[in-house]
Amino acid sequence: MSGGILQSALIFLGAAVITVPIFQRIGLGSVLGYLISGIVIGPWALGLITNVDDILHFSEFGVVLFLFLIGLELEPKRLWSLRFPIFGLGSAQVAANTAIFTLIGVLFGLSLPVAFLAAMGFALSSTAIALQVMKEKGVLQTHAGNSAFSILLFQDIAVIPMIAIVPLLVLAPVLGSEVAGSAGADSKLWSVAKVIGVLAGAILLGRFAVRPILRAVASAKLREIFTAFALFLVVGMSALMQQIELSMGLGAFLAGVLLADSEYRHALETDLEPFKGLLLGLFFISVGMSINVGSVRDNPLLILSIVLGVMAVKFAVHFALGALFKVANPSRYFFSLVLAQVGEFAFVLFAAGKAAGVLNEEVMGPLIAATALSMLASPIMLAGYSRWIEPRFSMGQKPEADSIENSHPEVIIAGFGRFGQIVGRLLYANGTTATVLDHEPDQIELLRKFGFKVYYGDATREDLLHAAGASEAKVLVIAIDTVEESLKLVDLARAKFPHLKVFARARNVQHMYGLIERKVEVIERETFEASLRLGRQVLVALGGSAHESWQAANRFRDHNIQMIQDMSQFRNSQEDLVARSKQAREDLEKMFERERLRRQAAESGWGD
Repeated sequence: MSGGILQSALIFLGAAVITVPIFQRIGLGSVLGYLISGIVIGPWALGLITNVDDILHFSEFGVVLFLFLIGLELEPKRLWSLRFPIFGLGSAQVAANTAIFTLIGVLFGLSLPVAFLAAMGFALSSTAIALQVMKEKGVLQTHAGNSAFSILLFQDIAVIPMIAIVPLLVLAPVLGSEVAGSAGADSKLWSVAKVIGVLAGAILLGRFAVRPILRAVASAKLREIFTAFALFLVVGMSALMQQIELSMGLGAFLAGVLLADSEYRHALETDLEPFKGLLLGLFFISVGMSINVGSVRDNPLLILSIVLGVMAVKFAVHFALGALFKVANPSRYFFSLVLAQVGEFAFVLFAAGKAAGVLNEEVMGPLIAATALSMLASPIMLAGYSRWIEPRFSMGQKPEADSIENSHPEVIIAGFGRFGQIVGRLLYANGTTATVLDHEPDQIELLRKFGFKVYYGDATREDLLHAAGASEAKVLVIAIDTVEESLKLVDLARAKFPHLKVFARARNVQHMYGLIERKVEVIERETFEASLRLGRQVLVALGGSAHESWQAANRFRDHNIQMIQDMSQFRNSQEDLVARSKQAREDLEKMFERERLRRQAAESGWGD
């Protein structure tokens, strides 16, 4: 399509706005939505955008920003702690995949240089896709997430020597001859020294110069200038790395790490996040547009075989490495699958191979198509894994209920989240014994590390309540998150342990109605009292007296509780419920109006 940048921007934004929310809603993730958008507007479908290569180069800056923000989340100390996974697991992954794919390529009739180049490209995984998926699932901080991140970081480093090797593949028959003379050796030594010098200078600059500059820019209190300097920092570091033939993304990542423990970390994240999201989305759309549908149409079986074969081999290699490096079994499947696609740097590597004369158009077309299709297939497979396979692992890994030792508690607490913990800690602090039941294994492990005596088990099971001492306890505190489970437990307690006084947390008004109907002794809405206290403090801050504000809050509480009690009788009649609600609001307004008139007539009050 011929047109200006505004028309192209309109097409990109429109495609993303339409497609991505749909794919997010049906659980397939944003990455797949962007990729499909690219296919639809690209040259092989609607043909709205045709300058794919130019846009792909520009959109790579989205990956650069993404790596900078990832670097901001990694303090240098944590990065140093990952040095063994980065160089151990990362080098093992690249070496194993490259060796296997080279062997497969030779067996299928490719020459050794072509097979080796294709193998290096296929060994790489997509940093953009893998990190985006892990970030959306919240697994970046887990052992599996750290392992996958270590591999991706090593791959970004390994791309540089891979590109440097490409020209040598053409000279493979004469390696060891006078091609590598002393001048060439001196040149390589100078290049290495230059890289070391620039990296050392960047580290020193980041540690001792960037922070004072950031402080000065922040003191100007112009947010747009702070954002401009943040972008300047990322672009400058990336350009510097590119000048010494290192990855732009690696430079941006290093810049992020250097600022990870600074006081401006969160401000930088906030300012750059929108740019990262848009440019990363543009990158995924560009990848979708780059899928050569014509090549796939001409050789469908060949390209689909390459895609499935490559992803299957990489999955198997990563699964074996995950076992070797002690990635937990359920997480190992996700770890292996999230790295199974071919990465964006394969495009760069194959383009370098064509420029050097290692690849011809006949070989490069299927390689590029297979790379792009693997990036398209990866989000689909990951979405299927999350929806159908991962829940089965979770069910299989769910522990059996704990064997509970009846310590003759006075109180049983069902649910030990943010609400139940406060109740439990208050009781413990005052010497009251309590047995705590919760059915979230991860939550229990965390609480046990901090010394809480928490048992795994479903509190709605009668046998577990018996084991917990419900026959002897005086009070059952219900702090379960799920409304249905909470009401089920109330019914069980009323039927089997009628002596128990039930104190329950209400999640919302409908939950409150259910608890009132079951005549629960004490009901506390989880945010009601805190909201009242805050409102009372606002009244004081606006000039009201402490006593009058306290009285107003109490009157509102009494009126609200009475209103809830009255309305619970009409909960099954929508018409009566609406009418009673309107009447309750009118009563409240009249009450406050009477109080306002009384306050004006009063000579004095309690005051502050």
